[in-house]
Amino acid sequence: MQLPPLEQGVLIKRYKRFLADIDFGDRIETVHCPNPGAMTGLNTPGLEVWCSRSDNPNRKLPLTLELVKADGYLVGINTNRPNSIAHEALEQNKISSLACYRHIRREYQWKKGVRFDFLLDEADDESPPMLLEIKNVHLRRPELPDAVAFPDSVTARGSKHLAELTSAIQDGYRCGLLFVVQRMDGDHMVIADDIDPLYAQNLRQAHEHGVEIMAWRCNISLEALTLNHPIPIKIPE
Repeated sequence: MQLPPLEQGVLIKRYKRFLADIDFGDRIETVHCPNPGAMTGLNTPGLEVWCSRSDNPNRKLPLTLELVKADGYLVGINTNRPNSIAHEALEQNKISSLACYRHIRREYQWKKGVRFDFLLDEADDESPPMLLEIKNVHLRRPELPDAVAFPDSVTARGSKHLAELTSAIQDGYRCGLLFVVQRMDGDHMVIADDIDPLYAQNLRQAHEHGVEIMAWRCNISLEALTLNHPIPIKIPE
């Protein structure tokens, strides 16, 4: 997925969840931070950051925080990007286990009040339609330097999605959860059960009921975010 032109700066502070003050050298500007999580390790004052600029004249904050350089790597923090990253990969048949599907539909309403990120159908091999939910991953913890982790804060919404996917399996759907890892360090993924033990429990139960759990790392540059290759994920016991 191509990124728009980015403006480089230095993080002064991130606050009120969706705001960040950035020093661009010639000015200090408040930008939109599209990330509701804790952003542990990615909100330290002094980190290099890159922002995109909207051409929407009605936006109060024209700049959006996109990338942070942490631990020597670029990290994508915009939680609105993973769905587009995944969509591009699905269209290009990068994920071999899902390449059988010819039709991709975003924002599919399964039932009243229940919406999934993707519905995949019209499979070449007669696989049942698949409901696919996408989650963004950008947490790396000092105590586990070789792993990336999810979630970085309690996610009641994430647990709700797991319950809905599990329920959909009973209705004959194939169901999956794809973790899009927006960083290039760490060789496997873990579930941060100390941060949200309920989510860890629900993920284990969803996996036991047949929800397919996948983690794919992105290749990240200042020009593009591209789903690159799968990494192992440790399912909680």
